[in-house]
Amino acid sequence: MQPQDTIFMRRALDLARRGLGRTSPNPAVGAVIVKDGRVIGEGYHQKAGTPHAEIHALQAAGPAARGSTLYVTLEPCCHYGRTPPCTEAIIAAGIRRVVAAMADPNPRVAGGGFQALRQAGIEVETGLLAEEARQLNEAFIKYITTGNPWVTLKMALTLDGKIATRTGAARWITGPEARERAHELRDTHDAILVGIGTVLADDPELTTRLPGVRGRDAVRVILDSHLRLPLTARVVSLRSAAPTLVATTAAAPAEAREELAARGVQVLVLPAEAGRVAWQPLLAELARRQITSILVEGGSGVNATALAAGVVDKVIAFIAPKIFGGVEAPGPVGGLGVADPGAAWQLERLAVKRCGEDLMLSGYLGKREGSPCLPD
Repeated sequence: MQPQDTIFMRRALDLARRGLGRTSPNPAVGAVIVKDGRVIGEGYHQKAGTPHAEIHALQAAGPAARGSTLYVTLEPCCHYGRTPPCTEAIIAAGIRRVVAAMADPNPRVAGGGFQALRQAGIEVETGLLAEEARQLNEAFIKYITTGNPWVTLKMALTLDGKIATRTGAARWITGPEARERAHELRDTHDAILVGIGTVLADDPELTTRLPGVRGRDAVRVILDSHLRLPLTARVVSLRSAAPTLVATTAAAPAEAREELAARGVQVLVLPAEAGRVAWQPLLAELARRQITSILVEGGSGVNATALAAGVVDKVIAFIAPKIFGGVEAPGPVGGLGVADPGAAWQLERLAVKRCGEDLMLSGYLGKREGSPCLPD
């Protein structure tokens, strides 16, 4: 590797982030073409079915691409999908050297792209800023290797671990900076998921609202095993570019299903577990719809069942410097909880950031043993 390689790869990663939440089921990828120490072309993958990052960069560079270096955040594809192989375009353009952050975990690629480039006489180097590249596409990596969506559990709580007061009041626990960051999370996830309790209590829009930027609305998913969702709820009446899906069970009245369907809501009848929508069939159905990432913004019941089912990959907690107090004030995870501290869900690879007066703590769920947290 050369000293300037890191600079150009960071630029490629910055470009790739622009595609987060918009390329599913494809990964977010950025590419930069450099010649004589100067950027002559760059681009990022903007939407599935459209040109990949490498093609945008090659088009921007034009004939000057011959003899240059291509920096790309993911191994170039070598197969025909909705677009032709990027490796063919790279070879035809006369690229001399390719620096890639990581291999593509897609079994249809999985090193084949690098092999094709090397066979064409192109110098290939890999592994630069690989961990950043993997984190950028953590949802895609899980989806393409397991067939399941990535699940992020997001919560906002006080310093004493409350998500509402004893009267149920919850607006606003966190300040404007933390709320803006929460909308950025919505902007980069394919779906937002809440339970019917959250809808009945707060009547949320579940849309993305970012200052000065046109945010992208994610698919709205409501867990409602008996279809108590009012037809006047904003997730039903408020039109969005993204659909509203209601996951229910066979116990739901047929009339309620028909009324919701008539208003454009997609009703998914799924298997039940302890009277609630079972997580695994739900995730399988969402994956079938090419939803690769889900942001869970539920209450304590939904959070508890998601953790108990073992479907949560990452937790993001916004912690406000406030104290609500009260034994009746709810916490972020309901149910019975664990009986022994050793059975707790443990977060790993922690990161803490400041969001105005609040803290944003994020981490990944580690392996655990012991009693699950049972639903209410």
